[in-house]
Formats: sequence, structure tokens, C-alpha cells
Amino acid sequence: MKNISFKRKVKDHSIKINELPVIRGFDLDKNLKVSSLLENYSTIGFQASHIGKAVEIINSIKKEKAELYLTCTSNMVSSGLRELIAKLAEKKLVAAIITSTGAIEEDFMKTMNDFYLGSFNADDQIVKKNAINRLGNIFVPDKNYCDFEDWHMKFIGKIAEKNNIIAPSEYIKKMGMEINDKRSILHHAARNKIPIFCPGFVDGAIGDHFYFYNRNKKEKLIIDTVADVTNFFNMLIQPDKVAGLILGGGIAKHHLIGASQIRNGLDYAIYVQTGTEYDGSLSGAKPKEAVSWNKLKSESNSVCIEADATIVFPMLALALDE
Repeated sequence: MKNISFKRKVKDHSIKINELPVIRGFDLDKNLKVSSLLENYSTIGFQASHIGKAVEIINSIKKEKAELYLTCTSNMVSSGLRELIAKLAEKKLVAAIITSTGAIEEDFMKTMNDFYLGSFNADDQIVKKNAINRLGNIFVPDKNYCDFEDWHMKFIGKIAEKNNIIAPSEYIKKMGMEINDKRSILHHAARNKIPIFCPGFVDGAIGDHFYFYNRNKKEKLIIDTVADVTNFFNMLIQPDKVAGLILGGGIAKHHLIGASQIRNGLDYAIYVQTGTEYDGSLSGAKPKEAVSWNKLKSESNSVCIEADATIVFPMLALALDE
């Protein structure tokens, strides 16, 4: 061989190359089960191998009977992942859900009106003139917000009459009990006593509604976020093993891993994210950074899949359910 670049002498034997998994794909088989399919991902390479490791972690979570906490940003519920998360709640495959206000209000909105597939390349001036709001390639008509506000303002009044001080998770549970839509996350969570924690509860249309309701009231509605911190922390310290399935970043991601410091970190963690770590953001931080904060016990029991959750999460949900 004339290219001397590939005639280097081995000077270090720390990498046992022959002991590493061999990169290879798999045969297409109509009878291939989901679990077997995803296990085969581990030798494909790139992010597919991370999906394969996530399945290994899911199997460990099941074997160890670890309590699984799901965190997600609101755009997950804007998408069709809503129905998959609802199914996990229906089957009691998660112990709790941590999310943001948009997820709460959009889950409820979808019980009343539909969201529609639009385009990332839509002319937003035209979208605006059509009284539509755009979430990526998802269109949400103004009517959805109007109908939700009409319902919610009456609901706030009913809640405030009985008890004007209430924790977000209790408020969300009461919302869920009003829903009969079996595709709803709130519906199944409320009936299966799966708490939904929302640390930034007033950051959205719901917060707007609280403002409008309290503006002319002497007896104002008070959202007791501190009560939920107590509820959440008390719940988190009980199990022998705790796992996190984390879709996206933001406040939902940190609320789980931050709280996990009181038990010296999560035992297992699966991140699915598109954020990058170069800017020091929590949303882009990898599991190894969480180890330094005692938010995760060991990097070896974690994986970060850098991908769009709408592609990856359906596969992980199937693995959880098998």
C-alpha cells in the first residue's frame, strides 16, 4: 500500500478494538417484533445506536421496577405525540408527568377543536390574516383559544368558589376530570392518579385567564406552586429506583433532574433533544453534565438521543409497552 497514512505503528493499546461491537445492519423480516427491531439499532451507529441503548435502559427500568417520570415540552402535545403520552398514562406506565402550561391548555383544546398540518414555509402574514397561529408546520386557529378561554373562565370561577388556594397539580387534575376524551393526557392522568406537575403554570394562555379573572375580584385565586414542590419532592424520594424519560429541555427537564439532587440523582435517564451544549444551556446539556450536579448518579445508565422526539418517541413508547 502506497498511502503511508494507513501504515502507522500502533503505539497505544488502550482501545481493545476487537472487543467492540461490530457495525452492521439487520435483515428485513415481516415477523420482526418492535423490541427486536430496536435492539438491532444498537449496531447501526450514529443516533440509531443511541436508540438501541435507550431500549437497553428501558429494559433495565422494567426489570428494576424503577418509577418512570416523563418530562416534555408543550410542543410535544401540540403534535401527535399527545395521544402516545395519553396511552402511557392510560396504561400507568409513568409515575408522573412534568411539563409546561402549553401542554396543559393544548391537551384540553384538542378535546374541543382540532389542530391542522400546515407548512414550515407558510407566509406568516397570510397565516395571521387567516386568524391562525403557527407552531412549526402545525396550524392552530384562534377559535381554539377562544373556545378554551370561554370554558376556562367559568371553570376558574367554580374552583375559586370552593377553594381559592390550590396547587397546580390539583388544579390540572380537576381539569382532567372534566374531560371525557380518551385521547387526552389529562383525562387518563386524573383517573389513574398520575400527577401532572407544571412548575411554570402561569406561562401561557392559562396565565392570561388567571389575570383576567383576578383583575376585578376581591377574593383572588392563588396558585400555590410551593405546595407542588412539596408534593413532588415527597413523591420523588420514595422509590428505590427512579428513571427519567426527558423529551426536549426547558423548565420541565430541569424540574425533574434538579429535584433529583435530593436523592443523589436519577438512577436512569433517557434524553431526546435537539439542543446543543455549546451555549451552556440546560436544554442542550448532556447526561454527563448532570452527573457533575448530582442530578444523575451515573453516565453509564443514561443516553442522549439527538433527534426530533416526534420521530424517536413513538419507538420508545412501543418499547415501554412491550
